[in-house]
Amino acid sequence: MTPPQAPVGAGQVQVHEMLPARVLIGPGAVRLVAGEAARLGARRVLLVAGPSAAEAAGRVAGDLGPRLAARFGRPAPHTPVAVTAEATAVAEEAGADCVVAIGGGSAIGLAKAVAARTGIPQVAVPTTYSGSEMTPVLGETEDGVKTTRRDPALAPGTVVYDPELTLGMPPGLTRTSAMNALAHAVEALWAPDATMVTDALAAESVAGILGALPEVLDEPSRAEPRARLQSAAWLAGICLARTRMGLHHQLAHVLGGAFDLPHAELHAMLLAHVMAFNLPAAPAAASRLSGITGSDDPAAVVARLARAHDGPTRLSELGVPRDALPAMAERVVDAPYPNPRTPTTAGVTELLARAW
Repeated sequence: MTPPQAPVGAGQVQVHEMLPARVLIGPGAVRLVAGEAARLGARRVLLVAGPSAAEAAGRVAGDLGPRLAARFGRPAPHTPVAVTAEATAVAEEAGADCVVAIGGGSAIGLAKAVAARTGIPQVAVPTTYSGSEMTPVLGETEDGVKTTRRDPALAPGTVVYDPELTLGMPPGLTRTSAMNALAHAVEALWAPDATMVTDALAAESVAGILGALPEVLDEPSRAEPRARLQSAAWLAGICLARTRMGLHHQLAHVLGGAFDLPHAELHAMLLAHVMAFNLPAAPAAASRLSGITGSDDPAAVVARLARAHDGPTRLSELGVPRDALPAMAERVVDAPYPNPRTPTTAGVTELLARAW
């Protein structure tokens, strides 16, 4: 049957489709994870969590009781396929019928990769602001090249947000992880498939992140600003799930895969440079961001936030060779993500040089 066509002159038809997901959010929500696994009918759970989430994982392991079949504690940034093979082998040997991931993007990405290979359901418990838990996107790295794919089956069916799990995040990680979420919302504003819904979510997310982050950095142990920041990051994750990624995310994927760079710090140092590159070609996004930030130069507002990081703030400080920048730019130009300003090798090289 031929699908119906839009009427002539009707303009571009927007399509908004939400992924089916169950979200639990609030203080103490982590204690509900075992119940969520039971609701899925799980009898043998693989628990994935890195060292930074060991305390929360211990509590969940205790709550799972006899449902806990195995644990895997070595998730790695950018989801190397070799690590995924190890974790998948553990899941299969244990007869796992569900995977629970606790941690940042590395743990959640690994759980997605395991679920993609085994077909088992996922429960994601994020402890950072990465947003991966809300998306049907999986990025995997092999031989220094990171590739991404999008499939609704990759998205965790249940996500549990507990702001108390973020109280121990160091200030540096808090800043860069929140700016990672900010990048998701900002890029959604100029995405080619943006809708009224994603525009509203992205604007609310940007305002929430920029409003709550300074409070969290001033008083990291205060629960209420942490909860607001986590909620804003949740909205950013929805934006990332619904809209197509552009130049900012492509640069993070190319550089991160090639040089094994820390994901959140990379997002933090690139975002203002990409905003300066793109906003002249994205007037609607520029207008929204100017309204939110109260500045005619929203990229400068984000740049000040990034420069205040007490860790690396330049690509050079992460060990990226200056002479590698043109080759990275060529990778982008050879297979560009959709972007409001067409990338050229010279233009992207200049952008990267500024970040370097």
